[in-house]
Amino acid sequence: MELGFNFFMYVLVGFAAQLIDGALGMAYGVSCTSFLLSIGIPTAQASASVHSAEVVTTLFSGISHYKLGNVDKKLFFSLVLPGVLGGITGAYLLTHIHGAMLKPFVSAYLLVMGIRILVKAFRKTNTEKPIHENPLRLLGLLGGIFDAIGGGGWGPIVTSTLVANGSEARKTIGTVNAAEFFVTLAQVITFSVFITISTWKLILGLMLGGVIASPLAASICKKIDPKRLMIVVGTFIILLSIRTITLSISF
Repeated sequence: MELGFNFFMYVLVGFAAQLIDGALGMAYGVSCTSFLLSIGIPTAQASASVHSAEVVTTLFSGISHYKLGNVDKKLFFSLVLPGVLGGITGAYLLTHIHGAMLKPFVSAYLLVMGIRILVKAFRKTNTEKPIHENPLRLLGLLGGIFDAIGGGGWGPIVTSTLVANGSEARKTIGTVNAAEFFVTLAQVITFSVFITISTWKLILGLMLGGVIASPLAASICKKIDPKRLMIVVGTFIILLSIRTITLSISF
């Protein structure tokens, strides 16, 4: 496999996407998928390629967050199995229907979550409200479905909802990242059954960039002030949601 300029561009995209994802708990899939769609990769292939790369990047990211104490085990086990089931369902649906019609509705939900996060960040008191097991399982299920369909969405949906509810940003981000490995692995296995994944040079580039960025991103997440982290997460979600809604309307 000959490596050239395009390969190193894929590495750079993977590095930048994982740096954002590992520090904010979201956007690797969305960032990489947007890039692949912009260069003409079909939707199902784009999602399958990104999630193939994420199998490795999420593993390294999850390990990095775990070592730095960013993982809540109880939350992890509440999210991971529903997330896996949702990922399998979403991957199957994407190989049979077009997921673009759902994006505006998901983005509208995320826009509201982003605004809620900013409101909580600027309040003087920010008490955590526990989410019970059933809503957590539903959240994991929906996060997995939309992650596969949209080529990204596990972090934006799950992380934004939990942080907006008052969960500690650092541990939420670390836990959601750790659970994402299992969700992503399930999606890739499902994609492999229904389509042929052939973009291995691209996948390797995204994967390498993500692996390099993972420890740095986890360290940034641990060190940054929680209030500032919430402000950055909320702002990022709002901008990303507005962009997706705008593009959907234009289309």
